[in-house]
Amino acid sequence: MYRPKPFVWDDVAAIQRFLRFRSFATVAAVMDGSVSLAYAPVVVDDGEPFGSVRFHLAANNPLADIADSTDVLIAFSGPDAYVSPDWYVSEGFVPTWNYVAVEGRGKTRRLSDDELRILLADLSAEQERKLQPKAPWTIDKVPEAKVEALVRAIRGFSVKLESLEGKLKLSQDKKAEDRQGVIAGLEARGDPFSRAVAIAIQAHPGK
Repeated sequence: MYRPKPFVWDDVAAIQRFLRFRSFATVAAVMDGSVSLAYAPVVVDDGEPFGSVRFHLAANNPLADIADSTDVLIAFSGPDAYVSPDWYVSEGFVPTWNYVAVEGRGKTRRLSDDELRILLADLSAEQERKLQPKAPWTIDKVPEAKVEALVRAIRGFSVKLESLEGKLKLSQDKKAEDRQGVIAGLEARGDPFSRAVAIAIQAHPGK
C-alpha cells in the first residue's frame, strides 16, 4: 500500500478493532498468472504479531481452489468521501478523496470441516452481538442435514497475517482551519459515509 508519512497507520490493536467492526474483506491471490478477487466476511483472531483471519468462500468460487500456503492479500475499506477544494480556507488546492483502508498479507491454510463449523458459529455469534438486545441467532437452529449440506458447499480458510498496515487519509497534511472546513463540508452533505469521514478526521488530527 502506498502510504505517505502523514497517513501511515500502524497501531495494530486499533487496526484489529477496525477489522472487527468492518468484518468484510476483499481477498486477492494470483491464480494461473492473473489476480483473482473474492469478497468475504471474516473473523479476526488475536495472535502475534498481527493476528489471523478466518473466512469462507463458496466451493464454486474459483478462488476457493487455492492451495495451502498460497500468498494472499486481504484488504478492508472503511468510509470514504470526496473533498472539495472549496471547503478549505487556504487556496490553491485541488479535489481529493479521504478514506480509511487496511491491507494484510499472509499464507492460506484450508480449514477442516470441524474448523469450518466453528468458523460459521463464530462468525454469526460475532455479528449477532452487534444486534443486541435482540436474542442471538445460533446455528443450532438449523437442521443438521442443512448444516452438512452448507459445509459441503463452502470452503474455509485461515490466514496468519505476516503484515498488517493501515492508511488514514484524513486531511492530516492540512492546517487545522482547512480540516475544520472539510469537516463542515462533509457534515453538510449528510450522507452516512461523509459523516463517518468527518468523525474520523476529528479523531485523527494532523499538523
